[in-house]
Amino acid sequence: MYALMAVIFVLGYLCIALEHPLKVDKAAAAILTAVFCWTVLVLGIQHIAPALASSAHGVNGELREHLGEIAEILFFLIGAMTIVELVDAHDGFKVITERISTRKRVPLLWVIGFITFFLSAVLDNLTTTIVMISLLRKLIDDKQERWLFAGIVIIAANAGGAWSPIGDVTTTMLWIGTQISSAGIITSLFLPSVVCLLLPLLVLSYTLKGEVQRPVAALPDDRQGEPTTRFERRLVFALGLSALLFVPVFKSITHLPPYMGILFGLGVLWVATEWLHRGKKDEDKHPLSVAGVLRRIDTASILFFLGILLAVASLASAGHLTAIAGVLKEHLGNVYTINLAIGLLSALVDNVPLVAGAIKMYPLISPEALASAGNDRAWLQHFVLDGTFWELLAYCAGTGGSCLIIGSAAGVAAMGMEKIDFIWYLKRISLLALLGYLGGALTYIGLAQL
Repeated sequence: MYALMAVIFVLGYLCIALEHPLKVDKAAAAILTAVFCWTVLVLGIQHIAPALASSAHGVNGELREHLGEIAEILFFLIGAMTIVELVDAHDGFKVITERISTRKRVPLLWVIGFITFFLSAVLDNLTTTIVMISLLRKLIDDKQERWLFAGIVIIAANAGGAWSPIGDVTTTMLWIGTQISSAGIITSLFLPSVVCLLLPLLVLSYTLKGEVQRPVAALPDDRQGEPTTRFERRLVFALGLSALLFVPVFKSITHLPPYMGILFGLGVLWVATEWLHRGKKDEDKHPLSVAGVLRRIDTASILFFLGILLAVASLASAGHLTAIAGVLKEHLGNVYTINLAIGLLSALVDNVPLVAGAIKMYPLISPEALASAGNDRAWLQHFVLDGTFWELLAYCAGTGGSCLIIGSAAGVAAMGMEKIDFIWYLKRISLLALLGYLGGALTYIGLAQL
């Protein structure tokens, strides 16, 4: 039974990784993997211990417990994605893009990099990448040159998402699971994330010269047919940004889960937009309302997260992840090498199941448990709230995917929008991303040793 579960999970994972060649959405593979894993688990326990399977604390009880934890992540993502889509529907991101005027390659590279870096910390790396690639199309005419800037966008989006509790889905998972705190992750990972972006920027600054050629169509400032006024764009952008930034504050004040904070922000923004457009015709008002933008939410991604997190939860219930944790501890030796390996592995496979697996493999240690740990105290101290394992996991899983264009949601989005060639990215960007990844990781390790 346990071997069959592992085989099903590996096959499902391969289907997720080979989504494009197989032409089957990864959400479908993730959902089927979850259902098959839990089915094999419950049938196996029914065969071995029927009384345990039918008890309230049996497989069904564990499934309900895991589903409650997963639902917190999903509701948070739905709320955050709706807010971002609402801002985008109002063209709110023009507040940023209209202020970029330089054509010189090096200054433009730094401006794009740091706008992406900080925007990703507030939104998320996927949404930020989509916004910035759309911006690059208005700023750079040459396709190959645009690809180079898109590579920096990928690195910057992943680096910016790593140090914010709402900037990357994996960091959000750790934050919701209370492995990290918002203040802890920001203070510990900000400098390593900056280094992750700075090193590639510095290398490219010595090789790029001259100015970029702007697309001819982007030169006129044609404002005809815009769905919103400048006031509406700025207001919704400010409200959306405030709603996202208020989530950690709401959690620290009320001690309620983060999804309650994001739902509060969504509710306020919903009321504000309904009032703002109250005098418009229905056909003009509907696309700018929450009801209208809900159809733009990436539901397939939500179902993918549901499927893969349920599949990982089944392995945790069966004991697979505890066994893997022991093997990693025995062969890799310390939390730094384990996390560096996880980060490099995330360049090949999705970082969501990697982090979900790590959360289930290693327990969150309370101060009381650490005090009575005995000989294992030196090892277990890395797994307390804001412990070095969880913080470095957030960094490595968030930034390691930049090493390959298929290794992160930001990379896949840029690849799809700009048709970036995998081999081109491997030759031009991968080494820069690896340099930034290792530089940031070493920065964190060095600071942790002080």
